Amino acid sequence: MSDADKTETWLRQWIATHGGVAGTVHFRRGEDMVLAAAVNIPPPVVEIVRVVPRGKGMAGLAFARDEPVSTCNLKTDTSGDVRPGAKAVDANAAVAIPVHDGAGQVLGVVGIAYMGERAMDDSELARLTREAEAVPAAQG
Repeated sequence: MSDADKTETWLRQWIATHGGVAGTVHFRRGEDMVLAAAVNIPPPVVEIVRVVPRGKGMAGLAFARDEPVSTCNLKTDTSGDVRPGAKAVDANAAVAIPVHDGAGQVLGVVGIAYMGERAMDDSELARLTREAEAVPAAQG
């Protein structure tokens, strides 16, 4: 199984375990995040998020801030953290979580989206973050 297949398989299982409906995995390449896996993301959005610059959109902000970036509703978010393309995903609540290499540097960002509005408390974000660190390519 290729690394890309392992990443997508892991993402599908992780989304299902946490009751999500869609998700992405991006890995760092310089100052950008490059899409490694996408589940239930519309093709036009996949094209938009194929390369995400540091500080742009939820994945880019999670990379820049080195902390989870979440929204209660992708479609109605007015924070500026959610880019227009993300609003096309058939979901509401979402979180982008930075994952780290062995030296503690941001290696990538794992995203998950849910149906329905919801706020994620600190304990849920901490659990999602711990488990996101297990993304296969993050092992190295």
